[in-house]
Amino acid sequence: MRINSLAIKKSFLGSSFGFLLLASSCFSVSAYAQAGNGVDPLAFGGASVDHIPTQPVAAYNGMVVSASDLAAKVGAQVLKDGGNAVDAAVAVAYAMAVTYPAAGNIGGGGFLTLRLPNGEAYFVDFREKAPHMATANMFLDKQGKVIPNASILGWKSVGVPGTVAGMELIRERWGTKSRVDLMNPAIKLAKDGYVLTKEDIALLSTSTSDFAKDPDAAQIFLKPDGTPWQVGDVFRQTDLAKTLALIAKKGNSAFYKGKIAKQIVAASVKNGGILTMQDFAAYQPRVMKPLTCSYRGYKIDTAPPPSGGGVALCEILNITSGYDMHKLGLHSLPSVQRQVEAMRRAYSDRRDLGDPAFVKNDIERFLSAQYAADIRKNLNFKHAVNSAQLVPGQVALAPTPKMGVQASHEKNETTHFSIIDKNGMAISMTYTLNGWFGARVVAGQTGIVMNDEMDDFSTAPGQPNMYGIVGSKANAIAPGKTPLSSMTPTIISKDNQPFMVIGSPGGSRIPTIILSVVTGVIDYDLNIQQAINLPRFHQQWEPVPVQLESNALSPQVREGLKKKGYPLDMYSTWGIAEGIHVGKDKDGKRVYYGGVDYRHAGGAAVGE
Repeated sequence: MRINSLAIKKSFLGSSFGFLLLASSCFSVSAYAQAGNGVDPLAFGGASVDHIPTQPVAAYNGMVVSASDLAAKVGAQVLKDGGNAVDAAVAVAYAMAVTYPAAGNIGGGGFLTLRLPNGEAYFVDFREKAPHMATANMFLDKQGKVIPNASILGWKSVGVPGTVAGMELIRERWGTKSRVDLMNPAIKLAKDGYVLTKEDIALLSTSTSDFAKDPDAAQIFLKPDGTPWQVGDVFRQTDLAKTLALIAKKGNSAFYKGKIAKQIVAASVKNGGILTMQDFAAYQPRVMKPLTCSYRGYKIDTAPPPSGGGVALCEILNITSGYDMHKLGLHSLPSVQRQVEAMRRAYSDRRDLGDPAFVKNDIERFLSAQYAADIRKNLNFKHAVNSAQLVPGQVALAPTPKMGVQASHEKNETTHFSIIDKNGMAISMTYTLNGWFGARVVAGQTGIVMNDEMDDFSTAPGQPNMYGIVGSKANAIAPGKTPLSSMTPTIISKDNQPFMVIGSPGGSRIPTIILSVVTGVIDYDLNIQQAINLPRFHQQWEPVPVQLESNALSPQVREGLKKKGYPLDMYSTWGIAEGIHVGKDKDGKRVYYGGVDYRHAGGAAVGE
């Protein structure tokens, strides 16, 4: 039973690759009066966007929140028809491959965190892997310099996709519905089509010129006469519908050993890629223990390596747990400075992480309470910490500046959805093609958009780039290896009951996006929608400046940071957080509150 709905009118102006999301907000919360000398920090820096939601959607029997409203409706219908959260996740993932092709996919991969009603939690890594012919220097020329665009465009940038294997794994292990039942909505959307909105056109426009260079992509994403699709057009993907139908019928064997794999490999070979049938046959997703930490009595299950996101999130929370953030005030100078310095430490410490099948990740120290306490003792809030002097795992600053490891250049163009069912089973899932529309290539007549995930490896490990920053050897390319990621699908519980499901795209900023939402709810008593709306700030060790959304922080707080030696870089908005908060009504009955990110206009929270 749905107990509340909210019509959301938002304005979408894009993201990177030439289009920017408009930064603004127009809601006020009493907590803001206590921060920034009584001014509302959301009022600064951005033009107005009408009807930004301030209240979440509420429901009793389940909730699906996605960047695609069509996919969210598919998932909610699965819950209504008796499916559980895993069933809904599989249906949403395949639907988004149709309705959100810029990032939703079967040609990419991702991570998910799953929490069962009994409290057991699992992490599933279905991220792309490097082909067996990949080498550490495959994107360098004979002089050892990075070849422009080689790791982001075209078939050589494609990793072995994992989405199909990941969805089949969770469906077989925890789902209740048949593969055909769960994939039929996606097949129908691909075959019959859907009406393109201005948000869809904005995404398509990021890649129009590259689509024109690939005949198979042009056949889908451009009209027959080569012109772009327009708002109001019905967009059909008949080849993708056939591919999805084959997967629905035959499962993994069709994608990894049969006709689909053969078509993908043939397209790769034809166009200079290195994918082989051996790569597809060898692909296996991983079921792992989630990274677990606590914050003010809440248990947090999040992403372990090969994600660095969960490590960063937990370390930041461990450090800030030693301060009364509520008393310091939301987005006040003292609270922002403490979070920024915690971010700086966490991002420095995560620099040498890599795929655990290839690298020993000594993260226990980073996540210990003693380490967080030692960091707090060594922080001096009179001035900004020198990033160059930080050494991973060491509290004291180095006496002389150290050369750093290459800062993350992973793409922001990912997508996330959060789901919970009536029994409290919850899934937080982030998956991606890396950049919008990945490598900007389609595999023959399959209709599948392929990823450019090879760009998430260090392209020049151990060597300084043009800025003198050294690429991480831990994240060097190797056959069968998974590149490091910041994706941070997270589930929070309290007293063994689900409390929050949260995640977001945003590249290296993902952990701080999650941090903002989590602390907004836990420390500042905001509802999930208000917490998602909070303007964002970010610091990631290198580059040194504190990054701000254009509406983030009051003028007084900004000036205070500058006086303490913090350079500020202004941006439009980033991230598309999708979250669920679990509360109770006046009768003590469990209620699910879904919040969508106003930074993207095509999403929805749909309750059951």
